[in-house]
Amino acid sequence: MQVTDKELRAKMKKSPAEARRAFFDEYCNYVYAIVINKLRNSCSREDIEECVSDVFLDFFRSFDTISKRNEELKGFIGVIAKRRAIDTYRRLSRSIGKTVSIDDDDLDEIASSENVERETERSERNELLLKKVHELGEPDSTIIIQQYYYNRTTIEIGNAISMTAAAVQKRSVRARKRLRSMLTEIGVSI
Repeated sequence: MQVTDKELRAKMKKSPAEARRAFFDEYCNYVYAIVINKLRNSCSREDIEECVSDVFLDFFRSFDTISKRNEELKGFIGVIAKRRAIDTYRRLSRSIGKTVSIDDDDLDEIASSENVERETERSERNELLLKKVHELGEPDSTIIIQQYYYNRTTIEIGNAISMTAAAVQKRSVRARKRLRSMLTEIGVSI
């Protein structure tokens, strides 16, 4: 059931809780798609879900201002989602990217026991794999990434991209076969 902006504004005056629920039901997939598009390669599932929640919180906090200006609700929440996702990305990147100056006397303390060569090979293989997954095209690349990177079920993926779980499963099987042959062509075995 699609709710218009006018109906939502009227509902908000009568029953704010009911209006929030209707708005959330209407725009949840839209907001989720925007946020996951910005954060899919850099954040955990929990970070993405927290960002989506923050988007709706920001929206409902500013609802009175939006109503006074009579702005389109979908456009406004889309802008909030993009900005909140970018802020989340920056915040998480900042916490991960701590740097150390080589002039520090404590440099010996951060010596790594990691095998740099093995890690480099793994990183290169992962980049190649991700490139080939993107070459599968939509919605196959989204299905594979959601399934194997975010550990989502076919039902969850189907709900997010408006497909049945059975269709998602079939596309996943076909996409994996195509991906395997694409990798074999370039001499990579998984």
